[in-house]
Amino acid sequence: MRVVVADTSPINYLLLIGCVDLLRQLYVRVVIPEEVFRELTAPGSPPQVAAWIRSLPGGIEVREVSISLQLSREASESNLDAGEVAAIQLALAEQDSLLVIDEAAGRAVAARLGVANTGTLGVLLAAAREDLIDLKAILEKLQQTNFRISRAVLETLLSQAG
Repeated sequence: MRVVVADTSPINYLLLIGCVDLLRQLYVRVVIPEEVFRELTAPGSPPQVAAWIRSLPGGIEVREVSISLQLSREASESNLDAGEVAAIQLALAEQDSLLVIDEAAGRAVAARLGVANTGTLGVLLAAAREDLIDLKAILEKLQQTNFRISRAVLETLLSQAG
């Protein structure tokens, strides 16, 4: 069984481009830490993001986590925010988990701790490989948000998707 633990940024972007259901289509369970829930409902969050998380669709679990001392140190040195730290900790606690996190520093910390991880683009690539989306069209939608992606990365993703 594969559990995906999601940080704030990927959920935000997947919602903005109409692809958040990909998480439930690609993975058995979707779990987010309480801190990510708070970030998604915080003032300033895009209205559709806040509305979606408040309605908490089926298949999405919200969990409290206690942060380990080791992760606290790593997070402090890497300037991670509370949602990123909680997501990494939750992924550590879940068996057979995949952490979905966009922050490069967060992905590096997770990798050092042995946590498998990917980002928004990795989810989209996986969905394209399963013929769930038209990757080119979705990447065009993603570029209309404030998500940053280079031309080289776009071309690589499209070639990897086939």
